[in-house]
Amino acid sequence: MTADHRLAPIAPGRRPLIGHALPLLRDRLGFLQQLRAHGPTVRIMLGPKSVNVVNSPELIHQMLTAQSGHFTKGLLFEKLRLFGKDALPVAEGPGHLARRRLMQPAFHRERVTGYVRTMRDTTAFAIGAWSDGGELDLKTEMQMMAQNIVMRAAFSAAPEPQAARAILTSVDTLFKAALRRALVPLPLLDRLPTRHNRRLARASSILHQAVAGIITDHRTRPDDYDDVVSMLLDARDETGAPLPDDEILSEVTGLLAAGSETTAVVMAWLFHEIGRHPDLEARLHTEVDTVLAGQELTADHLPRLTFTRALVQETLRLYSPGWLVTRQATAAVRLGDFTLPAGTDVVWSPYTLHRDPGLYLDPLRFDPDRWLPDRPQPPKNAFIPFGAGKRRCLGDAFAWTEMTVITALIASRWRLRLAPGIRPVPVGAITVHPSVLRMRAEAREAA
Repeated sequence: MTADHRLAPIAPGRRPLIGHALPLLRDRLGFLQQLRAHGPTVRIMLGPKSVNVVNSPELIHQMLTAQSGHFTKGLLFEKLRLFGKDALPVAEGPGHLARRRLMQPAFHRERVTGYVRTMRDTTAFAIGAWSDGGELDLKTEMQMMAQNIVMRAAFSAAPEPQAARAILTSVDTLFKAALRRALVPLPLLDRLPTRHNRRLARASSILHQAVAGIITDHRTRPDDYDDVVSMLLDARDETGAPLPDDEILSEVTGLLAAGSETTAVVMAWLFHEIGRHPDLEARLHTEVDTVLAGQELTADHLPRLTFTRALVQETLRLYSPGWLVTRQATAAVRLGDFTLPAGTDVVWSPYTLHRDPGLYLDPLRFDPDRWLPDRPQPPKNAFIPFGAGKRRCLGDAFAWTEMTVITALIASRWRLRLAPGIRPVPVGAITVHPSVLRMRAEAREAA
């Protein structure tokens, strides 16, 4: 390898045969965090497989924008095809661009504003069932809430509680399988009739049957709906033909999965943090009480909920749900001082990027004030919870709005306190979720 075609250095701690697999399996988040000390790009070995870990915000931005044409989405996203082989989150090349253009109108800011009422009513119904002094499994509560918001806003669907819980369990099963297959890529095991694979098949069947029922109902009563499913049914490709049924099924399934998990874990962490910081909680309550002034929340209130949004932003930073993002080089490409040969697997971590002390002052401190306009802002490209470039998450405006609405509504009615003995720690699964998060709901009377 010449000086002009150098490979990135290998991180310390490699063991014979297994490489860095043990520290990655023992503590995924901690292992990736400590790799930041080894430079802008460093290689790790997973058995005989070499994986480049990109730490530099400048190089990550370059990979996602100017050089994005040299990369596919990589191993993790390939495994996420369990939800649908052609869905927007996993589509590649011209197919991705065409599908993105098709889906974009449903997520324009003006359209998202129209979803606020649905977000509000769905959240209000969910938290109206809480009891004063009752204990909540907060992650599950937030998952159900976020899933119902996506289904009602995007699909005009409101499944019964038992069916909604079955969908949630199925989504969780598919996510776990995708991550496991990405970290331990053994294709032969994926085809064997193991207990895991049988459970995966059942989960996939439940999820696809639920989505197929929604699509059938839209076909039967087309004049009753104006939502994402309607848009997909009305869409035509470049030849004028409608989208095949399996593609519509993939798209709706992928949107349901992506739209539920991320919001849920961010909301769980947010209320964990303000439960630990009474001063921040008091500021949130003051803002919500003042802005809403006893009225129902509407889109007009959202621009004035500045501290509420700062809380959401700081939670996205400290607990960035997408802890691992993969790419694969399609051709030899120069990234910084090193060359990535064709076929190189690449990973980067928003979670560790957002906790880098070289980019953020006191990065492990939960400090929403760092996002207020009069405070110094982090360097450009240091905060990218929704990605960048042509692959930037299409639903980012939806997510920002949804999380602000949920935070404000819960704060207007409840205080949440950690249940005795509960000490949640971040777990790097498909998202960064709390290991356990049971909280006690205390009713409050808004001013």
